[in-house]
Amino acid sequence: MTRILFVCLGNICRSPMAESVMTYLIKTRGLADITVSSAATSREELGNPPHPGTQRVLAAHGIPLIPHRARQLTVSDREDFDLLIGMDSSNLRNMARIVGQCGKLHRLSEWTGRNNDIADPWYTGDFESTFTDIWEGCNALLDALL
Repeated sequence: MTRILFVCLGNICRSPMAESVMTYLIKTRGLADITVSSAATSREELGNPPHPGTQRVLAAHGIPLIPHRARQLTVSDREDFDLLIGMDSSNLRNMARIVGQCGKLHRLSEWTGRNNDIADPWYTGDFESTFTDIWEGCNALLDALL
């Protein structure tokens, strides 16, 4: 069983988008040995649902939104998950501050070969570009796991 935790700043845009995309890909490929969740590095959005832009872009692509309320990354997540995957370099720094440095910390785009930051649509307003980067990253990650 592989346990993946996607992490972004507020856990309302990128990480629940990645959780929804990966859950969809796992189901469409008929896999049962991978579980997915998401969390935030900040406390700003705790308890909030995914951003309306995240909801819209997922619906536009026919991907069901996972039931979700924002939560913060905790020290215990280091033990509870096999991969802690951040969306950008700032996320990775904050993740290391919260859980400590470990070999489980990665950036989603590592698996695409680009290793670039996935832009935060909260600031850019471009949920479609963020979706494209997350779609590519999740597919590449899943291919690597298989």
